[in-house]
Amino acid sequence: MRDLAAVVEKSRAEDAIDDLISEGVYDDSRKVCEHDEETVELPVTRKPKTTPVLDVIEQDTPERRRPDLEAHLRARGWSDDELARAPNSWAVVGSVVLVQFGDCPRREEVGEALLELHSEADTVLARGGISGEHREPEVTVVAGSGDTETVHTEHGTKYALDLREVMFAPGNQRERARMGEMVDPDERVLDMFAGIGYFTLPMARAGAQVTAVERNPTAFRFLLENAVLNDVTDRIDAYRADCRDVDASAERVVMGYYEAHEYLDTAMAALESSGVLHVHETAPENQLWERPIERIRDAVGDRGREIEILDRRRVKSHSEGVWHVVVDARVE
Repeated sequence: MRDLAAVVEKSRAEDAIDDLISEGVYDDSRKVCEHDEETVELPVTRKPKTTPVLDVIEQDTPERRRPDLEAHLRARGWSDDELARAPNSWAVVGSVVLVQFGDCPRREEVGEALLELHSEADTVLARGGISGEHREPEVTVVAGSGDTETVHTEHGTKYALDLREVMFAPGNQRERARMGEMVDPDERVLDMFAGIGYFTLPMARAGAQVTAVERNPTAFRFLLENAVLNDVTDRIDAYRADCRDVDASAERVVMGYYEAHEYLDTAMAALESSGVLHVHETAPENQLWERPIERIRDAVGDRGREIEILDRRRVKSHSEGVWHVVVDARVE
């Protein structure tokens, strides 16, 4: 049997994998690998019929996936009941594995197994909640060296961070990459809740001029470090402040915070004529899309302006029955 792979753009990799899985042709026994600077090879069992791809090639020496977590835990003597309570998903952020354990037993053994599965990682963290004025993460070292400072790379963007001190949402990867595709060179953008540069960095790397505002001193320190790391210091004006205290004018405003609607007046004041808003929110299933859009319409109407809804997206599940969503709107 030939080892086939579909070649797709790196920016489309996650969407393409979802499509290939839906089509029933994705081969998860092999790893995704880089094809060139712009594209990756996604392993497939046969040529896709409905998923758009650039090419289908035959791999000479494909890299096989290691045994999965269940196999590692069975080898450690785990029962079926224990395996049913083991985590079924996790995220590798740089050299750190982030896991939500729930009621999983024998956490240290899970952590050791995950380090065997991911040789590039040296620490496993149990994820808790996010708390405090600066939205600081609650994490616990489960296995490994305990080093929580790392550099994570997504679609060419490098994020230096300390996962013990600042939050990082792996599920937002597609949205971070998308923002780098949305902007035009030299477009003036205001990122009202910049963090370590989640959206600021992809946009600046794409050529935008970004005013990045962040009030958490630790996140702000990493924002400055990441501007240097990605060689975009000339395209980022960074302010450690509350976004309501920064006087800015922009063609595009990014509001990457769940309670962004509370700051819509500030966004309206900064947004120029015919500008674009990207508003993040958490919304119950039964209020999609009425509540997020009405909040924007109310804020725009108060200033005598009009909006055109350009797009609306579910980023990921936030909790049971509640979604993290984004609404894009042009304000005239």
